[in-house]
Amino acid sequence: MHHRHAHGPGGRGFQQLMDLIGLQDAPPAGAGRARRGDVRTATLLLLTEQPMHGYQIIREITDRSGGAWSPSAGSVYPTLQMLADEGLIDSEHSEGKKVYRLTESGAAAAAGLGGQRAPWEEAAGTTSDRTALQQSAARLAQAVFQVARTASESQRTSATEVLDEARRKLYSILAQD
Repeated sequence: MHHRHAHGPGGRGFQQLMDLIGLQDAPPAGAGRARRGDVRTATLLLLTEQPMHGYQIIREITDRSGGAWSPSAGSVYPTLQMLADEGLIDSEHSEGKKVYRLTESGAAAAAGLGGQRAPWEEAAGTTSDRTALQQSAARLAQAVFQVARTASESQRTSATEVLDEARRKLYSILAQD
């Protein structure tokens, strides 16, 4: 059996790094979860701004939460159906997509939510320092892999110097009181 990629492009050392900083256990960027019911509130609030299709709602929530919360289609579309069943939204086909808009009842329900913090703001505020470190390390690893695959020899030399400097700076942070 061929094991060349068994530990990913960075080899065993990279796997050990990922294990140490907990990237194997961390959810991927954007995999955050919000409280049950937040999809409903978020959908009503977003539809006060403009009519949207389902994936546009997902994208808006993801963008506005800074990637901390990315609801699945499996939570957004049933919520849209439930809101439609309650008479709070209706839909029409536009450019091949089902676009949802608030009804008068939906606008009243959304107005009743006024003053409370938007669910995507709550989700954005729940990202921990450790999660931010893990996500940053993952993005750095992606850049290192890209350099390793496509850079010239002089670019790889420069990248190595940058990484060595970053390592020294990280150790200096640990040495501080």
